[in-house]
Amino acid sequence: MHEGLDQIWRNARALGLLVMAAISLAACATPRYETGKSGMMASAIHDTTRGGSPRPGSTIGRDGKPLRGTEKPYQVNGVWYYPREDKDYNVVGIGSWYGEQFHNRRTSNGELFDMDVPSAAHKTLPLPCLVEVTNLDNGKKMIVRVNDRGPFVDGRVIDLSKAAAEQLGYQRAGVAHVRVRYVGPAPKAAFDAPRRYASIQRDPNAPRSFDDIKEPPQRVQVLPPRREPEAPLRLIAAAPPAEASAPPINPPDAAPPPVRTYRIQAASFANRENAEKAVRQLSGAGQTTIEAIERPSGTLYRVTVSAGPDEGSASSLRQRVESMGYSGATVLRP
Repeated sequence: MHEGLDQIWRNARALGLLVMAAISLAACATPRYETGKSGMMASAIHDTTRGGSPRPGSTIGRDGKPLRGTEKPYQVNGVWYYPREDKDYNVVGIGSWYGEQFHNRRTSNGELFDMDVPSAAHKTLPLPCLVEVTNLDNGKKMIVRVNDRGPFVDGRVIDLSKAAAEQLGYQRAGVAHVRVRYVGPAPKAAFDAPRRYASIQRDPNAPRSFDDIKEPPQRVQVLPPRREPEAPLRLIAAAPPAEASAPPINPPDAAPPPVRTYRIQAASFANRENAEKAVRQLSGAGQTTIEAIERPSGTLYRVTVSAGPDEGSASSLRQRVESMGYSGATVLRP
């Protein structure tokens, strides 16, 4: 009798251990990411499902109307993703980058992808939006505009453009441990200047438009010193000996080599008028110029702000330019 009870007890204990082991394995198999400042953990499964159709009711917005465009659920490799705004989004994972293969192609929200302009791709955050990305391997961080979907690789939480990956210092490595924090919605059009400039009246004391300038500001013609008339030279030759014995004037020192300066790329525009609006907005940040870049797809007008020879000052100026509404501002090295 006692032996039978012992056998039943041993079988029940073994079964309990198997159940606990199965629960532990299931927990390990589910991707988990850190969210928010509270230190709570949340599973990525809440934003994905598998199957032939999305979750019931997932195509209807909070206002009861059907979701449109990039707000709708979408499927990749048999997995359904559910875009939504998450103001507390604060996730740690692997960041990667993409470039040449997708250069000049359309992003998920219809913009033209430029690998030389900072941008990002995310699987579920709204398009477009702003996120703060921190490289946990070196401490560098930046605010970048999300305008595409991806990366569709397990464990990766964000895909940056080549320019953004260079700014964060992991372009060579290919991937990095990053923290991604949601900042808020971004302007619908990339690099649009604030709308208040659309109705501003022309001020006669305001800086001239670039259309009024016949030569770019960086092209300066240096004229040689004007030679003095011949008559004064003959008078000097006939001057009294006392004046002729005066010590010769030392020749001027050779011109110092040009100083290599950092620049801040605020934005790039396909329309020159938008570039001029950006120049007027950024005039308080420093010397601002427009650089025309010829590409097969057309001319791109890049707006840059001179930052001087100090890298630290350039980094501070980049943050100031970002605060003026240019979230994708980057430092251009000499």
